[in-house]
Amino acid sequence: MDFEQETAVWVIGHKNPDTDSICAAIAYADLQNKVSKDKYEAKRAGNLNEETKYVLSKFNVRVPDFVDDVRTQVKDIAFRRTVAVDSRISLKKAWELMSTSKVVTLPVTNKENELTGLIVNDDIAKSYMDVLEPGILSKARTPYQNMIETLNGTVLVGNAYGRFTKGKVIVAANSLPMSEESMEKDDLVILGDRESMHKCALKHNASCMIICGGTQVAKDILAEAEDKECVIISTPYDPFTVCRLITQSMPIKQFMKKKNLAKFELDDYVDDVREVMSKLRYRDFPILDHEGSYIGMMSRRNLLNMQKKRIVLVDHNEMQQAVNGVENADIMGIIDHHKIGSLETPRPIMFRNQPVGCTSTIIYQMYREYGVEIPKQIAGVLLSAIISDTLLFRSPTSTPVDQDAAEQLAQIAGVDMEQHANEMFRAGSNFASKTPEELCYQDFKTFAEAGVQFGAGQISAMSREELDEVKERIRPYLQTIMNERGLQMVFMMLTDILNETSEVICMGEQADEALEQAFHRQKHNDGYRLRGVVSRKKQLIPELVQAIQNLEG
Repeated sequence: MDFEQETAVWVIGHKNPDTDSICAAIAYADLQNKVSKDKYEAKRAGNLNEETKYVLSKFNVRVPDFVDDVRTQVKDIAFRRTVAVDSRISLKKAWELMSTSKVVTLPVTNKENELTGLIVNDDIAKSYMDVLEPGILSKARTPYQNMIETLNGTVLVGNAYGRFTKGKVIVAANSLPMSEESMEKDDLVILGDRESMHKCALKHNASCMIICGGTQVAKDILAEAEDKECVIISTPYDPFTVCRLITQSMPIKQFMKKKNLAKFELDDYVDDVREVMSKLRYRDFPILDHEGSYIGMMSRRNLLNMQKKRIVLVDHNEMQQAVNGVENADIMGIIDHHKIGSLETPRPIMFRNQPVGCTSTIIYQMYREYGVEIPKQIAGVLLSAIISDTLLFRSPTSTPVDQDAAEQLAQIAGVDMEQHANEMFRAGSNFASKTPEELCYQDFKTFAEAGVQFGAGQISAMSREELDEVKERIRPYLQTIMNERGLQMVFMMLTDILNETSEVICMGEQADEALEQAFHRQKHNDGYRLRGVVSRKKQLIPELVQAIQNLEG
């Protein structure tokens, strides 16, 4: 039986997500769950900023789960649900289970379903060939129940649930003198129909007597055995067959692999799994769930049936901005409002890109196109995203389409747009508790142009004073960003929403030259004051790209 694969399509925005990236993912997943046969789930590729936290809390919308990497994982593979066994079962039972299940490996677990070992068919074969020690059954602490099952036997006397823990196995079917010489206390004795042999075994205090051929045992023998706590098992098999089968009653615990088990977990990436498999000659590997419990088995063949993560990207189409591992995922669609970027797909996909101020405006249009009613909560998050991306229509990226969508959504959500915008922006400019790292990465994107890797972040606030304080805190961290991300330049845009002005600070060789050439401004107080520039997408990045091209040229 195969383990059910995870089938949901993930809708996910860019790293260091802003409000639009999160809200567009939530809304698009909601829409598709109403019009599509597939299940859709909103995810996030980074931590939420304070503004987005405020929005989701206000409209009582669950925060999407975090996803760091969308490479294929073990949980994306249809692996076998091989039933685990107890370490006490017999070798014979294990072999029969392998035959009926058509597997060569059985997982062994304890009562808590924790993996304790593996038994493979080679282990069983070796047990048949290598068992020469007469005391091996007692060393293995073989349960009498295993012997009964293996020999198709019946307990005549004694505790069937005990174990054979002392002595050796001997055959005493014919010669009494020879048997007398070899019998010792606690031995397991295989016997025929001769009563004298039965008495001899009891005389030497055998711990177990196996009576072959279905022989009737005298009442006095049974009584004496009970007094001496000797187990008597009757089997229809002849002594030769019993000798051949008795070792198969040993518990698999004696032969299973217990140490250094190669195992995988559901969240392990297939790339890592394949590397481990290439170094080991095992046929099958156990799979554990998130709690460490055994759930199934996987072989190299199962890797052929893996299903890539299916994802829809929103609010970006640049490889540098996408979640880790996107090149190994199955991209089902892209919805964006930025310039066409560097992502490539092996086949045609749904790609919707419109020159509007916000991805959530496009999602609003799609609800209308499908004729699907927009829930109040979804209207609230879509409205919030539009307000955030357009700075309440102050940004040059804003269009009449955005404003019309926002007005309609405000009515559905039942909020005053101006008041909600002020509350959002103030929540987003609550910088006191944030570290420089959190401030810089709350809305940060990376770009590549003319062989130059650069990053640009934006921090918005309702007053210049708040931004001045933030500026002094984040300036020393810019070098750290360059080192962490492998960038040649970093630009941080500090935007005063009410006065529609931004100050840009930067780090990196030729970063100042790029800004001076892009905006024809000189540095003042360690920054570049750009009046009327509030949009990173439309006003900052295009000018920087052109300047960097000129510098490199």
